[in-house]
Amino acid sequence: MTKEPLTANIGSHFKKPSKFNNKKINVMTDKNNEVNLRPTIITDLDTLFRFQLDKEGGYLAAFMPNDPTDKAAYLDKYTMLLSNPTVNNQTILVGKKIVGSISKFVMEGDTEITYWIDREFWGQGIATKALKIFLSIENTRPIYGRVAFDNFGSQKVLERCGFVKIGSDKGFANARQAEIEEFIYKLND
Repeated sequence: MTKEPLTANIGSHFKKPSKFNNKKINVMTDKNNEVNLRPTIITDLDTLFRFQLDKEGGYLAAFMPNDPTDKAAYLDKYTMLLSNPTVNNQTILVGKKIVGSISKFVMEGDTEITYWIDREFWGQGIATKALKIFLSIENTRPIYGRVAFDNFGSQKVLERCGFVKIGSDKGFANARQAEIEEFIYKLND
């Protein structure tokens, strides 16, 4: 049985680490499962880049960059987005190990979330824990999540965190080289 990746509207949205480089970083923690969040820093990007190279994860995330193997383009884009004050990007840790990322960003006036969990950690409840922690520190509402129609794992994560499916849309998914349906979820509270 294959586990579904826990991703929603994968995009390239990170917050600049420079203001954290010389300061102690507050880490948000869920003590029960040792899932932690901390602001993403530039040195996290190499690890996060490797995660998005996973073909199965990319397929289920669907909405990927044109060339997900272009590391220079990835680092340039994400480094630039790290300085965007409208983005709240957190790195997901289990213990001290980076296992994914989660972010809030604004697109076309709507606040949206995106997350990615390394495939090695799928099916362990990490995305749900991370999203619950994230929603406790990111108070913007409403907040939306978009997920490929066949990414059942991510749909469950959103629903477990109180998101309600409110519609669907179609878009070109680079990872599939086809137009696919994506479900739109919304959290009001």
